Amino acid sequence: MSVSPMLVRLAAEKATGALLRDHGTLYLVDGRVVHAESPAAPGVDVLLTTGGRLPREGWDEAVDRAGAHRAVGRFLVDSGRLHDGELEICHLGAVFDAAFFALSPTSGPTRFRYGVGHWFGTVRPVSAEAVERETVRRRELLDAVWPYASVDTAPVVPRPAAPGQTVGARRRALLAAADGERTPAELARLLGRPAFHTLLDVRRLAAAGLVETPPEPDPVPPPPVLLPAPPVADPDIALLRRLRDALEAL
Repeated sequence: MSVSPMLVRLAAEKATGALLRDHGTLYLVDGRVVHAESPAAPGVDVLLTTGGRLPREGWDEAVDRAGAHRAVGRFLVDSGRLHDGELEICHLGAVFDAAFFALSPTSGPTRFRYGVGHWFGTVRPVSAEAVERETVRRRELLDAVWPYASVDTAPVVPRPAAPGQTVGARRRALLAAADGERTPAELARLLGRPAFHTLLDVRRLAAAGLVETPPEPDPVPPPPVLLPAPPVADPDIALLRRLRDALEAL
């Protein structure tokens, strides 16, 4: 089953514009995904600047000078701030990261605004099929590691390690930043890391007993089944029956 039937249809139409969903937006050019963003995932700016690869002022200059032309990515390369390969890898990572959240199940409306583009510009278009396939793979990977989605949105609360239990440097940094109040999304922004990879690390830490797993919310009970009301006897018929019974009793 498709993650987003509308995305598949737009890809077949070779549409250009913005696919708006509850948890994010995908930008298409000729039916291929060229950019994605979600409130749940750090953008390219965070990944580059917080990660230390690009000074914040360098990013701001690129947006000021090339944003109106939808060529921020191209400006970063042409100005010597990034190499082509660096930009491509970082941008693809941000696209797949945001798309994972943007394509999450939702009951809200999905809309498409034809002709809308993103100020970052096109770096490397990705097929809608590849985006859907990667989204499904990531969902399955999270559940295979630790099938408790409650850890994805709850504050990350570290637990004491067992004697001799160790973790790698990346997860040690994550545990050090976890103050019992920050969620995985907030930790991803703080550390300048993709949100999905942060979720994956949190689930692995939870599986190892190094992060608390909050209880899953109680399932919403199904609505009560409304049975048809019993038939109400016509008042005239009821009166006739009472008269009949009374006469028979004489």
